Amino acid sequence: MPPPPAHTRTMHFKRPLFAALFATLLIAFGAMPTAAIAQNAPLSLPGKSSRGAAVSVVTTDQVRAELLAWAPEGVEPGKPVWVGLQLKHQPEWHTYWKNSGDSGLPTQLDWQLPAGIDAGEIAWPTPRKIPIGTLANYGYEKTVLLPVPLTVAPGFAGNQLDVKLKAAWLVCRKECIPQEGEFGLSIPVRSSTAASGQLFKDTFAATPKPLAAGASQVEAGAKAIKVSLAGLPAALQGKTLALYPETAGVIEPAATWQQAWQGAVWTAEVPLSGQRSESPASMPLVVALDNAAYRIDAPVKGSWPAPAAAAVVPPALEAALRANASAGAAPTQAGSAPPVGLIAALLGALLGGLVLNLMPCVFPVLAIKVVGFVQVKDQATRLTTGLAYTVGVVLSFLALGALLLGLRAAGEQLGWGFQLQNPAVVALLAGLFTVLGLNLAGLFEFGNVLPGRLAGWQAKNPTVNAFLSGVLATAIASPCTAPFMGASLGYAVGLPALQALSVFAAIGVGMALPYLAASAIPAVARALPRPGPWMVTFKQLMAFPMFATVAWLVWVLGQQSGVDGAGALLALLVLLALAIWALTLRGTARTLLAAFSIALCALGLWAIGPNITRPVPLASSAPAAGGWQAWEPGRVDQLAAQGQSVFVDFTAAWCVTCQYNKKTTLSHPDVLADVQSKNVALLRADWTRRDPAVTAALAQLGRSGVPVYVIYKPGRAPVVLSEILSVDDVRAELAKL
Repeated sequence: MPPPPAHTRTMHFKRPLFAALFATLLIAFGAMPTAAIAQNAPLSLPGKSSRGAAVSVVTTDQVRAELLAWAPEGVEPGKPVWVGLQLKHQPEWHTYWKNSGDSGLPTQLDWQLPAGIDAGEIAWPTPRKIPIGTLANYGYEKTVLLPVPLTVAPGFAGNQLDVKLKAAWLVCRKECIPQEGEFGLSIPVRSSTAASGQLFKDTFAATPKPLAAGASQVEAGAKAIKVSLAGLPAALQGKTLALYPETAGVIEPAATWQQAWQGAVWTAEVPLSGQRSESPASMPLVVALDNAAYRIDAPVKGSWPAPAAAAVVPPALEAALRANASAGAAPTQAGSAPPVGLIAALLGALLGGLVLNLMPCVFPVLAIKVVGFVQVKDQATRLTTGLAYTVGVVLSFLALGALLLGLRAAGEQLGWGFQLQNPAVVALLAGLFTVLGLNLAGLFEFGNVLPGRLAGWQAKNPTVNAFLSGVLATAIASPCTAPFMGASLGYAVGLPALQALSVFAAIGVGMALPYLAASAIPAVARALPRPGPWMVTFKQLMAFPMFATVAWLVWVLGQQSGVDGAGALLALLVLLALAIWALTLRGTARTLLAAFSIALCALGLWAIGPNITRPVPLASSAPAAGGWQAWEPGRVDQLAAQGQSVFVDFTAAWCVTCQYNKKTTLSHPDVLADVQSKNVALLRADWTRRDPAVTAALAQLGRSGVPVYVIYKPGRAPVVLSEILSVDDVRAELAKL
């Protein structure tokens, strides 16, 4: 039975905070509302210790990793000195042996040692077989110590031995999370280090004991290998043993196999892997019974059949740990800039922020703000409001980035756009856009419904209005993703906090640039039409994009909370509109109807409001329209192990770019025909509600937001496509399969 799926933690926000924000934004946008957009920010993987700080323990939600040492006679030439990484797993989580089986990656240790000290190989303890659905892995649960011997050269001098380690491990349950840590430890040279001695002794007892090959052998067959092991201890004879080949990719770990005893010789017949690429001349094998394990390097007799295909590490997992452990290239990116240096990341973020202004959720609001310049005659005032708007956008990006970084550092599995994974925030934004749309349509003016003193203050502070317009622009824009941004933010995930925040700031500068240019360059203002009645018509026309955004947000909520949640939100929006209309009345009618409508709003919020945050059941993994199936952790690996190529769409209902690509490119008949002809599996990873497994999969690809489109082909690194898909680009990549 595969382990149960991880329980996701729902992020709860305090309602008074959002109520206050809602009221503040309404006050700020009485004259002319604005919106903008932000994108996906990266973050360090969960197990990384503070950059530059060497520690002996790194703790994540899944693993406690600790660097230990044992020098029973001090650090001297010819004396045993051991170091090792101890991994304590949370229940149901595991890491991997040197041969990980059908999927996974072994833990990697990269040592930094002083001159005169050399590290040996890991003395791998005996693993256990871990079934995962139709597959099987070899690895460790509970607690394991991976010991490594150190060789001390003659003439080594010093009062202590400083050991530094950068470790990368893949921890899995049903989902898999790549993690890493940087460790440091000082071992006294002149005295013994005995505190960890028993742990190392217990580990050595669980390490397979070497036996001479003698008459043992492995016979290669067309479909299976026949193992004959001689010289095993008498205590094992007649018992059922576990078999672990150290050479990966030769046998089928999850397949049924036969074993028997012929006198003192243990025999087994194990099916060959359909993806075998190795044809070894000898096979190191570990056989185990309870705590007794033995290792025999058996020669191979006979001829190996031709390999069916190249055996490869599952691409998504390989890409993740290669990036973390600096052991290879990152995933190939088609039509999107690869992650490079900080300067390139800043440039990509700047361009991405600039392109954001052309996205459907941003452009209408930017147009309103720019046209608002027509009414401003004074160049100094125009420049001041432009700078205030820019500051509002940049500071909001920095605040969202800092919040995301902080929550991720606290253990939350989040990516960019995380605020729209909360149905309460989606409902709040729908209410805000409804109010702004009614204002633009001419139903009311903020000055008529706000208290006189507050309305007067708002009218006299255009700079504050512009600043808060930038704040609102960023809050609204966060679901969108523009080209250039994904790679930049994916690169920033691994940067120190200040450098990562500089990437966020660059996106804000890029998004505010058109408005800032319009305010700072007189020629831009002169090119705009002169004030006139057309402005009233234009303002009313822009109410419809606002209402369209409300419709989109209601649809997003429907994906998160179902029909009941979307219906409840629509009903509450109608009551909100009624209350606003009542506040525009005069005399006794205003008092009576306003009180009645506000009471109705409160009653509706109490009666049907809970439907907004009630989750809907998870989608079935059965094929949907167009052949799409629900993505699940490990599903790509299963399909790749069968030799099938896979196209994965990382998407969310609140991502406008995702929906555009889905309707235009991913549903195009030519694309679907190519997918069918190439026998490509289509998987859709839905991130509408927070899902740590999807977050971890995005992190493996160096991304922390959607959309992300990836093509996996057995035998090559995953190809990450551009955020804005075109039919020709997708077909060109499919043609390479």
